[in-house]
Amino acid sequence: MTIYKALFMDKRFLLLLFVINLLGTVYGYLWYDSQLSVTPAKFLIFVPDSPTASLFFVIVLLFFILDKNAPYIEALAFVTLVKYGIWAVVMNGLTFLMNGSLSPVAFMLIISHGAMAVQAVLYTPFYKIRLRHLVVAAVWTLHNDVIDYVFEMMPVYGDLMDYMNEIGYFTFWLSIFSIGLVYFMNVRKTFSES
Repeated sequence: MTIYKALFMDKRFLLLLFVINLLGTVYGYLWYDSQLSVTPAKFLIFVPDSPTASLFFVIVLLFFILDKNAPYIEALAFVTLVKYGIWAVVMNGLTFLMNGSLSPVAFMLIISHGAMAVQAVLYTPFYKIRLRHLVVAAVWTLHNDVIDYVFEMMPVYGDLMDYMNEIGYFTFWLSIFSIGLVYFMNVRKTFSES
């Protein structure tokens, strides 16, 4: 654990990750620009899923750089990074199966979103997430699913729009998986240490 902590909590490494995630967050919000321009104001916060997940992680990294923890934000970051990281990889994979090809941007999205999920898991030992923090993240995440698939504010994904019911069902269970993963990797560990 000492070498692991020395690498992943090194201030220079944290700063590098902070800058990479900040740039990715800005790019993500720009990527959603056309959809946000036609989104009703009351739903704006729930539409750009991946950039908001990476924004949570940017805040977590800032707290780590300052030798602090922000457990509510850590829970939001962990759940949403895993969820939307996996979601984007799967959606781009399905697009490839449907069309037989992917654009360079789609390949970049697969790599960057896969990395989102991986970094969330790699930082598990450093989170201070307790059950109350996870409950807030779970409510946010499941509420977001309702906004996306009941109020139809989901990310626009080309040819996949014909399968929104199936994607909504998959997304709900991906949310449950992500919440469960955080519980088993972090919250349960906290219980056993109490």
